[in-house]
This record gives sequence, structure tokens and C-alpha cells, in this order.
Amino acid sequence: MAELKTRLQSDLTAAIKGRETVTAGALRMALTAVTTEEVSGKSARELTDDEVVKVLTREAKKRKEAAEAFANAGRDEKAEQERAELAVLESYLPAQLDDAELAAIVDAAVAEVAGQLGEQPGQRQMGQVMKIVNAQVAGRAEGGRVAGAVKAKLSS
Repeated sequence: MAELKTRLQSDLTAAIKGRETVTAGALRMALTAVTTEEVSGKSARELTDDEVVKVLTREAKKRKEAAEAFANAGRDEKAEQERAELAVLESYLPAQLDDAELAAIVDAAVAEVAGQLGEQPGQRQMGQVMKIVNAQVAGRAEGGRVAGAVKAKLSS
């Protein structure tokens, strides 16, 4: 079993015993999402820690979007609950890259693609650059943020 999934389960047990309802609720939803991912497809399988992180990232994104929607609708209490669940999930995710670290990774990827092509890559080679960057970022930055940084670098 993935080490992260085991940690989620033991933390859920501790949260239930400690009557921490927000933490327990967030961990229950996260574990449900992990289990759903394990049984999706043709056959059931164990997820690796990297796959569990991807599921947790997806769940965190859902919480963030729900909090914004509730806040825009004037339901501040529900928005605050979603933010609290988001904070619980973020404690299990790797630290996010800051802009300088992301820019350095993008610069290295653009240089690598330029070396392969023999010329400076343009917008047409964005997919090649994104493939290299996403392999190095691996859940430490949102996809939209990565795509924006790559697009800005390629258009300059």
C-alpha cells in the first residue's frame, strides 16, 4: 500500500478519535477519491504515492473552486468550511514552487528543446516544452500556471 495512503488512513483515525470533524471530513473525501481512482478502469490496482498526490491535488483544486463559488454566492460559512478542508489537504501535498523556481525549470526546458531543434522553439513546440516541464514539476505547481509560464517564455 502507498505510504501516503496509509498516512491518510491513520490520520483519519486520529481525527475521528479527537473529534476533529473538519479534518475527518476532508480525509474521508480524499480517501474516497483515492479508492475510486484505484477501482476505476478495467481492473483494481494499488496507487503509487505519486498517483495519490495527483488525486489529492485534484481534490484540493475542487475545494478551492468550491470556496470561490460559495464566497461569490454570499455563503461565507460554506466557503470557510471549504477553505478549512483545503488547508487539511494541502498539508499532504508537496510545497508549491515559487515563480523564480518555476521560471528556472521553464528556462532549462526551453534550452533543452532548443538544443534538440537547433533553433529557439516557438509556440508550435509548446507541447514538447510542457512535457519536459511537467515531468520536473510533478504536482508542485498548477497546470495553468505552468502553461502560462511556458507560453510567456516562448512568446518572448
